[in-house]
Amino acid sequence: MKRNVTLSALFLLLFSIAGFSQVSIKDSSIFVTMVYGTYSFQVPQGDLATRFGGNSTIGGGIMLKSKSNWLFNAEGNYMFGGTVKNSDSLMKGIATSEGFVIDENGYYSSLVFQERGFSIYGKIGKLIPVLSPNPNSGITILAGGGFMQNKIRIHNNDGDITAPLKGDYKKGYDRLNNGFGLTGTIGYTYLSNSRLTNFYIGLDFEQMWTSSRRERDFDTGQKDTRKYSTQFYGFRVDWIIPLYKRKPQAYYLY
Repeated sequence: MKRNVTLSALFLLLFSIAGFSQVSIKDSSIFVTMVYGTYSFQVPQGDLATRFGGNSTIGGGIMLKSKSNWLFNAEGNYMFGGTVKNSDSLMKGIATSEGFVIDENGYYSSLVFQERGFSIYGKIGKLIPVLSPNPNSGITILAGGGFMQNKIRIHNNDGDITAPLKGDYKKGYDRLNNGFGLTGTIGYTYLSNSRLTNFYIGLDFEQMWTSSRRERDFDTGQKDTRKYSTQFYGFRVDWIIPLYKRKPQAYYLY
């Protein structure tokens, strides 16, 4: 009996010490895994700015923050935009003299041109706890590299098939291009003491070098051999879900 009481007291003592040895997000910098969803609006500059207007991206990622506030990040995004410049010239080889494309039923096609694409990045950075409610929030700087792809999506709003754009023929007009590049972001990460509100806001920069992946562009009759250098400037907002254990309640022995 005495032995059981002693073991129980020892267990409670160790549990109590372990409880006090734990840290909370409010008290000190901790290791934390963060998953997040992100939205960004981007403005292109450089070569692809002659093809596309502003675009949006939505995506998500995972980030690891060390106790010393180093950040390690992997992220993927889906890109979409509604502005394709000079889209009429794409169809000049299959359009009527008035500039219309005829569908299989003999009617004018109601073609819509949109930007579509995706990006994948890996980043490393640092969190600087300035103007923050705890040592795990503050100015955030990240940089890394990745892969981006985009193209022109051609869609007939009327739903009818346009013969010259049927199946693989559409690939001759979509300007598919991809390549590698560099990315960087600077902003502010906020992880609340209560875990209820956690977000990041900041500015993005991407420098991408891409090339055409189609054998021939049908409107020119030639392969596009140019190398594209494009910059994307964006403003982004992330909603963060931090994954860490709460500080356990303290137990007092009398």
